[in-house]
Amino acid sequence: MLHLALRMAAHRITALLAVACAVLGGAALITTTGVLAESGLRSQLPPGRLGGADVVVAAAQEFHPSGDLPLALPERATVPARLVDRLAALPGVTAAVGDIGFPAALADGRGRITPVEEDPGTAGHGWSSTRLLADARVEGRAPSGAGEIAVAAGTGLAIGQRIDVVANGHPSASYRVSALVDAPGAGVYFADGTAARLAARDAGSDGPRAGTVDLIGLRADEGAGARVAAAVREAVAGTGLEVTTGADRGEAVAPGVGSARSLLILLAGSLGGIVLLITGFVVAGALSVTIAGQRRDLALMRAVGATPKQIRRLAAAQSTVVAAIALVPGVAVGYLLAGRFRELLADRGVLPPELPLSFGPLPALATVLLVVTAVRLSARCAAWRTSRMPATEAVAESRSEPRTPSRGRTLAGLLLILGAGALSVVPLLSRTVLGASVTSMAGIIAAIGLVLSGPALVRSAGEAAVRRLRPGAAAPTWLALSNVRAYALRLSGVVSPLAMGVVFVLTYTLTQTTVLAATSEDTRTGTLAQYELTAPGLGGLPDGTLSAVRDVPGVRAAAPAGTTTVVWQYEELGDPVAESAPAPILAPEARGVLDLGVTDGDLDRLTGATVAVSGEAARTRDAGVGKRVRLVLGDGARVEARVVAVYDRGLGFGPVVLSRELAAGHTTTGLDQRVLVRTDGTAQAERGLAALAADRPGLTLASTAPDASGADTPPEVWINLAVVVVLLGYLLLSIANKLVAATAQRRTEIAALRLVGTTPRQIRAMMRREAAVVAAAALACGLLLSAVPLALLGQGFLGHPWPAGPVWLLPVVAATVTATAYLTIELPTRHALRTPPAEDLRTG
Repeated sequence: MLHLALRMAAHRITALLAVACAVLGGAALITTTGVLAESGLRSQLPPGRLGGADVVVAAAQEFHPSGDLPLALPERATVPARLVDRLAALPGVTAAVGDIGFPAALADGRGRITPVEEDPGTAGHGWSSTRLLADARVEGRAPSGAGEIAVAAGTGLAIGQRIDVVANGHPSASYRVSALVDAPGAGVYFADGTAARLAARDAGSDGPRAGTVDLIGLRADEGAGARVAAAVREAVAGTGLEVTTGADRGEAVAPGVGSARSLLILLAGSLGGIVLLITGFVVAGALSVTIAGQRRDLALMRAVGATPKQIRRLAAAQSTVVAAIALVPGVAVGYLLAGRFRELLADRGVLPPELPLSFGPLPALATVLLVVTAVRLSARCAAWRTSRMPATEAVAESRSEPRTPSRGRTLAGLLLILGAGALSVVPLLSRTVLGASVTSMAGIIAAIGLVLSGPALVRSAGEAAVRRLRPGAAAPTWLALSNVRAYALRLSGVVSPLAMGVVFVLTYTLTQTTVLAATSEDTRTGTLAQYELTAPGLGGLPDGTLSAVRDVPGVRAAAPAGTTTVVWQYEELGDPVAESAPAPILAPEARGVLDLGVTDGDLDRLTGATVAVSGEAARTRDAGVGKRVRLVLGDGARVEARVVAVYDRGLGFGPVVLSRELAAGHTTTGLDQRVLVRTDGTAQAERGLAALAADRPGLTLASTAPDASGADTPPEVWINLAVVVVLLGYLLLSIANKLVAATAQRRTEIAALRLVGTTPRQIRAMMRREAAVVAAAALACGLLLSAVPLALLGQGFLGHPWPAGPVWLLPVVAATVTATAYLTIELPTRHALRTPPAEDLRTG
């Protein structure tokens, strides 16, 4: 069977090239997705500043909802400080360090911030934390007293030099450099007593961070690491703390960095479905064309005694051989593509640059299994009809195709199209990102429905066109429309994937741009402030910034603001649900700089354990004014808060807003991230704010107006668009190969036309008209299937029945589809016309 399959494949190289390209591209995309998933499960962060610790004890930085993937908690959760002495007493422990991290930044004499290796929000530490560094080379001596610091060697400072330091929001103060520390992840080190004083912003308070450290690092005797780790696990059992060793220590360096692995899993999961769907569709389409070109060979084999099972096995074996050849380069390209994709994620700030990918054999094995299974199944399905027909009927039909499309297939396709239309209503009912994502899903479902019902629709359209054809129509036009009617199955196999490409590009791209436009509109309309002051290089705004801003002439209102992450626990249809979302942190005075569109309640009451919620969340989660909601804050603290206001600009400001008192002590830095400022609009007020920012190290003044350059575009939008481009490229390449193969298989038909007197010019004109029909049908179907979902999306999110997006998208899509149809039909036709027709008939 294998020998026969190889001989058949050798005579159908052109047709099988489409299968090889489809398999290669699909293998690359599936492998890339697999690498992302494996990296989310297995990739390890470098230990950084914890490289010298044998055992690290830290709080869990994930929330584990019932029956779902863990949710990342990006704010640093703390560890009881009393545990340091208890763990230090364990046998084999040579040092136990309670590490604290707080905002710290170095400022030169001109007020410019000197960058350090570590995140400025956690760059400050006590000198004892240097014992957790790996192979640290220290030049100088430890800081002593309140006026000395040690800094990383890479800062360019010298021992004895004085420099201003802004630490944890305290006013800038001058320090003398007593030591230079050369080690990965080194930050700014103070004397332990000074560090404790700077970190305790509210000394003597009983807040949630009183009496805590960020983590505990332990050093053990040589060879005693495993024994110490086991003893530590026993000592902290039942406390919820995590004990890490070896490569896992990197998870404790920074909670936001460690949680990035969960993002890779979610990203791979969201991409996996559409990648598998498109890959399966493309591979099945390429195989259907290939097997259709071999129907005469398979029918003759039936005539000489081959059983239906042998025919299907032969088709599967031949396709598997081609797939095996294409899988090797496809998997290799997939590993390379995964690396480029990680670079894109890191450049856009979605992933930390230090998080590596994990390159193992599992993605390759999974790709081989999935692709080979899809190829064998698709080949058997494509050969099913020919293998089941009586031998004489199979031979008779090998030069034609079924005249009547399957009624069951047509009905299923129409039902899918109707179902997609019903699904498109969701954005009218849910003005959320999740509700908008249904638009893309509805478009793809409708495109699948077109694939199933396409033959019947194309045949009906062809018959209608032929009936309306004028008697004086040119011969090429008459031949082209006759082919459309007679070969509806063949034509729909070309129109459907092109239409799917149109639907895919329009729905995915315009969904992103529409949601972005609606979000920007909410934010723009709801932001009364013209300016914002931030301090990204300091880890947060220094104390006194707010009062200084309010003293600037022309400032009418100023309010602090921040952002954290919360997990909202609620019930949906009787089942517990947990959703993670960013949440603004506001004070009552925020009403002077923000207009959230409050419809019930009042932001004046946003104090204490209170929240404001969006109207969508209030409606779907039974969270109206006066209700109590259960939240998990960014550091894992579980709280119950009372709803004091409901607002309608949830797309721009998120589903929930926290009061400052509720978030206090539950963020990593504890500092305000920005101050929103509303002025009287005069140039004097702007100059006063600019002068204030220039006089204080690290402050940055920016306008709150949207950035027309696109710099403010969320990184996930760029990622989604990059995915669309890659998938579209794969889809177009596969469609082009399929069109080339389908046209090349018509050599016998072209030769017969030439022998009865049709000139090469007439044949080229006929094929060009067919290309025009293919392009027009694909564009019409794609636009019709996209119109309803996108119109409902625009109505639900923007208030008018059309989406937001670039005006050039539709012409570019139309030009791409037309060029693909024209070139992939024109070039094989010209090649076929170079061969004498008698030779084509003999070899066909």
